[in-house]
Amino acid sequence: MLPHEKDNNLALLLASLGISDALLARKNLPFHAEARTLAPAETGRDGRLHLLIPEAAAAWQAMKAEALAEGIVLEIVSAFRGLEEQAQIIRDKQARGMPMDTILTLSAAPGYSEHHTGRAVDINTPGCEEREEPFEHTEAFRWLSAHAGRFGFGLSYPRGNALGFIYEPWHWSYLPGAQA
Repeated sequence: MLPHEKDNNLALLLASLGISDALLARKNLPFHAEARTLAPAETGRDGRLHLLIPEAAAAWQAMKAEALAEGIVLEIVSAFRGLEEQAQIIRDKQARGMPMDTILTLSAAPGYSEHHTGRAVDINTPGCEEREEPFEHTEAFRWLSAHAGRFGFGLSYPRGNALGFIYEPWHWSYLPGAQA
C-alpha cells in the first residue's frame, strides 16, 4: 500500500491529475506529510508570506542574516506548499502539454513534495532568474554550498540524484539536527 492510499482525498486528487499508483511506485518517491505548525520565515518582494516549520524558519532567518552580513542576499521564492497548490503546479504543466513522466522530473506529485514538510525553500538572489540552473553560478549558491550545513540546510536535488528530479541548485531543505 502506498502512503497516500490511507488518505482518500489525496488519492482522489492524484487520480484527478492522472497520477497512477503504478507511476508513483515506479518513481519511488518518499511520501511527505503536510506540516501542522508553521511560522513566518519571511515576506517576499511580491508581498507573499513564506511559511516554514518554526525550527526551520528560525534557522532560515539566522542563515539569511549571516549571509547578508557577508554581503550575500538570499530570498525565499517558495517555502511551504499545501497539496492543492502542488496540484495546481502539476495542472499548469499539463496545460502546457507536458507528459506526466516529464512533469515528475520537474515537480513532485501532491503528497510527495518536500515543500509539504515546511522544511524546504526555493532560494534566489537579486539578478538571477528564479528556479533556474544558472543559480549555481551565483555568489549566493557558493555561500550556501559552504555555509548552509551549519544552519541545518542541505541541497535536496544535486545532479544525478536518486529520485530522478532535475538538478535544482535553488532547492534546499532543513534537516533537524543536521547542523554541521
